[in-house]
Amino acid sequence: MHNPHFWNDSALANKDIRELKRLKAKLKLWQELRDRAGDFAELVEIAEGESDHNDLIKESNYLERRLRQLELEILLKGKFDINSAIIDINAGAGGTEACDWAGMLFRMYSRWAEKRGYGVKVVDVWEEEGKGLLKSVTFIVEGDYAYGYLKAEKGVHRLVRISPFDANRRRHTSFASVGVLPEIENELEVKIDEEDLKIETFRASGHGGQHVNRTDSAVRITHLPSGITAQSQRERSQYQNKQTALRILKARLYELKEQERQQALNKIAGSRDKIEWGSQIRSYILHPYLLVKDHRSGFETSRAQQVLDGDIDDFIFAYLRKNINSYDV
Repeated sequence: MHNPHFWNDSALANKDIRELKRLKAKLKLWQELRDRAGDFAELVEIAEGESDHNDLIKESNYLERRLRQLELEILLKGKFDINSAIIDINAGAGGTEACDWAGMLFRMYSRWAEKRGYGVKVVDVWEEEGKGLLKSVTFIVEGDYAYGYLKAEKGVHRLVRISPFDANRRRHTSFASVGVLPEIENELEVKIDEEDLKIETFRASGHGGQHVNRTDSAVRITHLPSGITAQSQRERSQYQNKQTALRILKARLYELKEQERQQALNKIAGSRDKIEWGSQIRSYILHPYLLVKDHRSGFETSRAQQVLDGDIDDFIFAYLRKNINSYDV
């Protein structure tokens, strides 16, 4: 940074500064854990004859949780693991039930991101007409390693519960799919010819289809050769919506490119399962008992409400530990 030519390329300089901050934060965490672990060992010796060990248990849980976080961040060496994540949630089989389930998943990931200090930016929402329930939502979770963690969530999620929409109080099963892509920061990763793009503008809308402005600020971009689309309607200006839609389009085009070449980054997005019975990666059972079970890692818990409130770290960690060697590219 003391090099007089450091700021000649501001984009590269800012990238280096971000990398420096990440490394400093990781080093600071390691130093904190090293010091606290040393203090903890001394406290254990002092407390051997005492009956109240609540403080020791609390400190032990803290150290375990933070060490687990550091371990995963060291192991997450995939090309885009450190990037922000683009999330698509789509309601599947189940009608109104599935739309409500999609909204519950959106809330779950929003709460998880909030607890981690990540930002959540909604890009596009498609609601069930007249009911205010989500058919689909696209949003970006902004922060270091957001993609590295959330790639564990890609797939079909199944909910079993007594329906709040059924007057007869019958049990219903609903499905929703979660798609996860890394936000691609390097412009060289995907080159797009402007002539290959069809850019449309339309009036952004909010709950119940009511217009939130009087101008055509929302943007939909179609990549004509592939037919892939991306749209954004939640930014304040047409220019901002266009830039956001382009970022999402680049991520989807990168996914397509790597799928076609059948290389290791297939693992980033993979094939889309049908959003129905038998294809789920995780089941959330709220009736006749409480259980959330991941069918890939085998991890399960009866703390269903806490999970729906964003406490999904145990599922993420269990999946990543089992599959960490699959994400070393």
